Amino acid sequence: MQNPAGRHGRPAYDRDSLLEIAVVVFNERGYDGTGMEELARRLGLSKSSIYHHVSGKEELLELAVNRALDALFAVLDEEEKQTRGPGGGSPETTATARMKRIVHRSVEVLAAELPYVTLLLRLHGNSEVEQRALARRREFDHRVAELMSRAAAEGGIRADIDPHLASRLLFGTVNSLVEWYRPDRDLTVSTLADALTTILFDGLHGRAAD
Repeated sequence: MQNPAGRHGRPAYDRDSLLEIAVVVFNERGYDGTGMEELARRLGLSKSSIYHHVSGKEELLELAVNRALDALFAVLDEEEKQTRGPGGGSPETTATARMKRIVHRSVEVLAAELPYVTLLLRLHGNSEVEQRALARRREFDHRVAELMSRAAAEGGIRADIDPHLASRLLFGTVNSLVEWYRPDRDLTVSTLADALTTILFDGLHGRAAD
């Protein structure tokens, strides 16, 4: 990322661009292993210049993980809003159809916010900021599990798989993309999301083994 030079040749950052670099450093070194001195060095700024934008690295972490969480919760909220709209009883608004769209959109969010989602998934709960983020993740998981239960009740997924386990397996697979996915012209986000959704839901919809 290029930054315009500020006074005395130093890079000029706003809070968003500062956050972008901080997230890269957190992912490289680990949040606990990153001090303000390291952030200042990577940014080419004094620590006092960083404090002009944020109160410290805890605020940077909170901004980063909330960006990822807000994007994921927006996916759930989009689906709930559409379900309450006209045609709420159509096949496109069944719990199963909604789950497919949520998985598809979650892959898109992961690709769009890859560094931020990666940081979120690596939290250990060692601080209040991390604990709050993990609590929001549990809320997200709970809402998805409830929808998965409704999909099972309507016959959209296999009855022999516990819905809560199925939702964990689904999003465990989606989340694993952070370990290997990188933007690639030969593999578009749409192609990736389509393939993952098809593979996951074909398996969930199949017959149980005799």
